[in-house]
Amino acid sequence: MEYQKFIGKTLEEALQKAASEKEVSVEELTYTVTEEKAGFLGIGKTVEIQVFCNKDIQKFIHDYIQTYFDNTDLDGETSVEIDDDDFYRVQVNTSNNAILIGKNGKTLQSFNRLVKAAASAEFKKRIRLLIDVNGYKEERYDKICRMAIRVAKDVRRTKVDAELDPMPADERKAIHNALSKMEDISTHSQGEGVNRHLCILYTPGKEVE
Repeated sequence: MEYQKFIGKTLEEALQKAASEKEVSVEELTYTVTEEKAGFLGIGKTVEIQVFCNKDIQKFIHDYIQTYFDNTDLDGETSVEIDDDDFYRVQVNTSNNAILIGKNGKTLQSFNRLVKAAASAEFKKRIRLLIDVNGYKEERYDKICRMAIRVAKDVRRTKVDAELDPMPADERKAIHNALSKMEDISTHSQGEGVNRHLCILYTPGKEVE
């Protein structure tokens, strides 16, 4: 995308113009000064900035995914919401869910990484996002949490730690939350990249809130 540029006599004026047009507060803007003109004896001084905000990131993610659908002749509708901590939750509705999700969600996981990398590169900052297709993620969370609870009960009974298969961060977090109040059980992530996985540990005497 091409960043919008705004010009003012001062940086503050340029930011106010940007905030007014984007209908956000100045604090929500991320900007870079692209040009400063001193003018003659202070007359004609201008500051030019390029600006983006969360709404621009939201639109980029939406348009990027919709362009993918258009280029692959797949049907799909995309909506993007932003959490309070600048986490982008993407909901995709499509009749081609099997193609987008893949076996055990591997294709969806790769697509999520692709969109995240594209957005992060575009805005030169780490963008956190999660794509869900036709509610697949909620069903997946339920399935893996029930599995993890069974494994945790075995760990508590045998006092032998267990390692789960590699999975993305959001699924590890779901299991961690599901087991957080289980007596004598704690969880720990281990490994790097696609090999990062969750360990279920026997932790006698662990305090439960």
